[in-house]
Amino acid sequence: MEKLGHALKEWQVAVNALERGETILLLRKGGIREVGGKFAVQHEQVLLYPTYEHQKSELLKPAYADQVQPVESGWHSESVRIGAWAQITHQFEVTQPEAVAGLVPFHIWNEAFVTERLKWKPNVPLSGLLLRVYRLAKPEVIPFLPVYGGCRSWIDLAEPMDLARSEAVLTDAAYHQQVDAIQSVIAMELQPANP
Repeated sequence: MEKLGHALKEWQVAVNALERGETILLLRKGGIREVGGKFAVQHEQVLLYPTYEHQKSELLKPAYADQVQPVESGWHSESVRIGAWAQITHQFEVTQPEAVAGLVPFHIWNEAFVTERLKWKPNVPLSGLLLRVYRLAKPEVIPFLPVYGGCRSWIDLAEPMDLARSEAVLTDAAYHQQVDAIQSVIAMELQPANP
């Protein structure tokens, strides 16, 4: 695969953390415009498209809270920087508060926010994604198009981007070490309920 046009929209602060190798985990419930109102993976290889509108510093751990650039509702930059793409290597569902607590060390949000997301639409689990991130050889700045807006997770860019000479953010060993640690936390989600 040399070019990619599918993109996953995520908070700018989360995209930055992914690009720096500070996390490999995203937790989602889905945007208002998701099919059926539930998050579902549409593409396993995606460009990381940063968004600003719904970021709130009070929903993040202190180390990330000051990185938020507050914007008014409906605001969009005239251009968007795309610096990385990712392979979604694992998907899982989170339904238990114990798993939420156990995953806190692995993502950028504070526990109170993730707990509230778990409770919102309680019949819909949180979706966990583990992303193997690759920096583009050269970040691209693209114009914002109205079709990219709205509360949805997946968009297709007008022009696919070249992935040649992309470099993994984490080594294989570092990535798999985090995957194993996260899988040990979510193993409780995979166990049958006690009779």
